[in-house]
Amino acid sequence: MRNGKALVLGLDKMTKEERLERMRHSAAHIMAEAVCEMFPDARLGIGPPIDTGFYYDFELPRTLTTEDLPVVEEKMRTRIKSDVPFEPSLITKDEARERFHDQPYKLELIDEIRDEKVGLYQQGEFVDLCQGPHVERTGQVPAFKLMSVAGAYWRGDEHNPMLQRVYGALFDTKEELEQYLERVEEAHRRDHRRLGRELDLFSFHEEFGPGLVYWHPKGGRVRTLIEDFWREEHLRGGYDIVYSPHIGKSTLWETSGHLDFYSENMYSPMDIDGQDYYVKPMNCPFHIQMYKNSLRSYRELPIRLAELGTVYRYERSGVLHGLLRVRGFTQDDAHIFCRPDQVKEEIERCVEFMRFFLGAFGFEKFHVYLATRDASGKYAGSLEDWEMATNVLRDVINEQALPHDIDEGGAVFYGPKIDVKMVDTLGREWQCTTIQFDFNLPERFDVTYIAEDGRERRPYMVHRALLGSMERFFGVLLEHYAGAFPLWLAPVQAIVIPIADRHIDYAQKVAGELRSADLRVEIDARSERMQAKIRDAQLQKVPYMLVVGDREAESNAAAVRLRSGEDLKARPVEEIIARMKEEVSQRV
Repeated sequence: MRNGKALVLGLDKMTKEERLERMRHSAAHIMAEAVCEMFPDARLGIGPPIDTGFYYDFELPRTLTTEDLPVVEEKMRTRIKSDVPFEPSLITKDEARERFHDQPYKLELIDEIRDEKVGLYQQGEFVDLCQGPHVERTGQVPAFKLMSVAGAYWRGDEHNPMLQRVYGALFDTKEELEQYLERVEEAHRRDHRRLGRELDLFSFHEEFGPGLVYWHPKGGRVRTLIEDFWREEHLRGGYDIVYSPHIGKSTLWETSGHLDFYSENMYSPMDIDGQDYYVKPMNCPFHIQMYKNSLRSYRELPIRLAELGTVYRYERSGVLHGLLRVRGFTQDDAHIFCRPDQVKEEIERCVEFMRFFLGAFGFEKFHVYLATRDASGKYAGSLEDWEMATNVLRDVINEQALPHDIDEGGAVFYGPKIDVKMVDTLGREWQCTTIQFDFNLPERFDVTYIAEDGRERRPYMVHRALLGSMERFFGVLLEHYAGAFPLWLAPVQAIVIPIADRHIDYAQKVAGELRSADLRVEIDARSERMQAKIRDAQLQKVPYMLVVGDREAESNAAAVRLRSGEDLKARPVEEIIARMKEEVSQRV
């Protein structure tokens, strides 16, 4: 900074993305310098720019705390005000090894550099191993804030040392930074892990197995409502509901290709009667066996098998994250066996079904990605089949005018797919629907049908999950509504609050009428003040609070308060029930 104004020096000729990348990268170096001043023996990892700012990894003599961050920030601001240049240079690898002789992580990086020369950047007295690019001077680094400290394995490998990763946020202007911090605070308020505890929906017990969900009664109630709705709509949509085993012999997973292409995500086998069995990471091989149990005619196709199937996949402990990344989860899975002339229509039906489901749960926006073949060779089947399948998916996306991006190499090993990310209230994208075209597993399992000419033909398979997994979808839904589920999903739809003990009998009568109308209701008969009960019900996100006293008992009514704070005054119980039933039916 000079005279309170940022020196631009060419940054104004860059795109905003290019400018922010340089600023964020430069801020990471400035932070590393500040941390090294606090801890002269610090060992440095890497410090790249990221979408919202930057981070740097450190090995330090003690654990950093949130109280350390303002100290680091102040040191960073001092360096920014000094407005010294970022100076690039090139030295030989031997010179680099000598310069960083006491930095083992830098030495590891130097050994992997193929060029004879190594890039450095220096600001003031601080020098770091780096290819850039950076801003020209420290004074060009704008509004920033250090956000948090987290553990991170060196280079993402759990077999490597755990380092301390300090995250920072950085934006073009102070206003943009403040807006981002407000979004972060709102995201924290909506964090499904915190809401899960406060609303008593679910829990985790790391000591008995990380990444495994314990569903409490209220959470189980909401999940049941989601699953019942899912089953009803699938039966209405021409699907058959099935159930499959949780384990299978190794020969099943060898035939499917999972042991060749997916074994790193599978748990170790268990020995049963001298045979290796695996807990299932996917449901598809079981559905194939159900299809093959009978001789199939072309007249029967398409056959649509759907299952809320629980699967188990190994996730590294460092990536587990509440309900969003777990080791055991239930997929809303389906597999469609169809003739080649039916596959495009079935994929179109899947897309329309996706639109319906997301809309029913209040998600109006989504983004589509076409995931293509992994060019590294980790795929099964011929290139011709991959091209054909990818073109079918592309045609469906284009004909339905779905805005989309290409996810190069993002397909599963058995075929390309359409991924759909729903957009929540805060504008965040969450992976949900996956529609996969599979020409591979029917070949591996010798799946056939009898065609019109009496000959055996090979069907295509469409793998399809609409909500993704019940755990992940529940977590996203919880954050989307900040715990205030719409009435049709609320675990407790109404709470009856008697003003005094003498009103408890009438409260029970009102609750009984609501239960007879299939509404979920509780009574708060605690010896607390009425206003305290109302406040507690609001904190529990209960949609309707029905306060009853002498006047309400005389007129078979209840004073209605909504969780929003709106006071609807006294209403006849019949009218309250009718209002709630209408709201439930509309899934408002």
